[in-house]
Amino acid sequence: MTTADSPATAARRPATAWALENAVFSAAMVARRLPWTDAPARALGLDALTRDGVTRRLLAHLRRTRSGRPVELSTPYGSFLVPLTSGDTEGLLTRADEAGALGPASGLTAGGRRYGLSAHVPLDRESAAAPAAAPEAQEALDALLAEDVDGAIAARRGDGTLEWHEWCRGMLRLSRRVVAGAGAAPDTLLSEVTAVATAAAGERSYESGYAALRRRLELHLADPDPDALAGRLMERGAGPDAAAPALAHALALVSEAAAGTALQALALLAVGAAVSPRDAVGEALRRYPPVAAAVYPVRVPFVWEDLAIGAGTEILRAPAWLRGPGDTVGPDLDPGPLALCGSPAGCGAARFAALVAEGVVRVVTARVRPVLIAPGFTAARLPDVLDPRTLLVALQDIQDPVDGEDHDGPDGRHGRAGDGRVTVGTATAVPVSAYGYAPASYGALAHASADRLERHAESLAACADHGGWNRDEAGERFRMVLLGHAERCARAAEDVRRAARRLAR
Repeated sequence: MTTADSPATAARRPATAWALENAVFSAAMVARRLPWTDAPARALGLDALTRDGVTRRLLAHLRRTRSGRPVELSTPYGSFLVPLTSGDTEGLLTRADEAGALGPASGLTAGGRRYGLSAHVPLDRESAAAPAAAPEAQEALDALLAEDVDGAIAARRGDGTLEWHEWCRGMLRLSRRVVAGAGAAPDTLLSEVTAVATAAAGERSYESGYAALRRRLELHLADPDPDALAGRLMERGAGPDAAAPALAHALALVSEAAAGTALQALALLAVGAAVSPRDAVGEALRRYPPVAAAVYPVRVPFVWEDLAIGAGTEILRAPAWLRGPGDTVGPDLDPGPLALCGSPAGCGAARFAALVAEGVVRVVTARVRPVLIAPGFTAARLPDVLDPRTLLVALQDIQDPVDGEDHDGPDGRHGRAGDGRVTVGTATAVPVSAYGYAPASYGALAHASADRLERHAESLAACADHGGWNRDEAGERFRMVLLGHAERCARAAEDVRRAARRLAR
């Protein structure tokens, strides 16, 4: 008997879970559709009974009983080979990719529905890393993002909060500009066709959707913008046939990162869970990856270490389930590729998308201060799931802390504090109430409202102090009206502050 044929080294099938283990794992998967189940457990301090708590404890049990090796589990959504550590997940999928054994991956929702992922296309590292190559390149990226970020900030509601659809619309425009060029920024059809083609990945309708996307991209490749990814690819010698698939993949990932991940990162910054835009984006991608779970079908048998993986097996990758409750993102960890793209071989487009999201956060925080309104959480107790569509974030104007110093107003005009310019029309971050807040929380909201009323009164009084009102009788009447409004706002601020003190007791 040769060494290769010995029982100690012969490849074997992965272990199969017991019936009770399958039942618990299935229950944990089904429970992910019910986010409200976490609230009672957290209220009682029983984190082990939350959805993530149950899943992690079961995976810890499987690691103990199966020596940490991947195990086959049966669920209502299918039978999967589940790696039990992040290292095994990466090693198994990398080996399968090298062997050419994997079919197109698909995403898996909390409800068990499979959906298409943007088809991975390699993107050379130089083109993908261009925005971070040097400080001047980073400044160039920020300048490219500035127009659309300013538009998103200007679209705030009157209370300073961001409306999801307006934010998303602005970030899709930004994504088209960064990927396909300034001429593509107003091309809303490009984003719509990209979404349709991505959703149809792996289905019969994909070819027609991708053909439409390619035709749309070729319009912008005829005269490529040198500041955009399209221009850099064409400059490096890629023709339209090679550039179009790479740009299609990049546009899908950048759109996801700019709209969703950047907003999550702003929320993490608002509660102090991150100290810089880079940290915030990395933490958001690690904790709340857009591709939270993915299924990889095995088309050809292959061997990984001592395990024989047969054709027809489906490998389940769910990075959030393998994350420990105290894990943090290190400065050298790059979570973008795994979080945004299904390719186990790494993805230049995903790295580029993470850089764009970081740029968005950097430009936003240079102009305004993010304030988290809902859902309520703290840096010490971050939620396990954070859907960006459910986030309510306000953007508060950064005030000059020293009265009388020169400063630029929100409208870009230069002036001095208290020079009589009217600022009451500027959107400011006023927290909105939410059902179920504790009285102390309402007290904090009321204090913020009182501060806004005081600023409003000061602005009206400064405007009334301007000498131009004294030139005629009509101007004098307007001045008296302004002073009356200022007095009423000051009285209202005091009343609100008195109520806030009672609520905070």
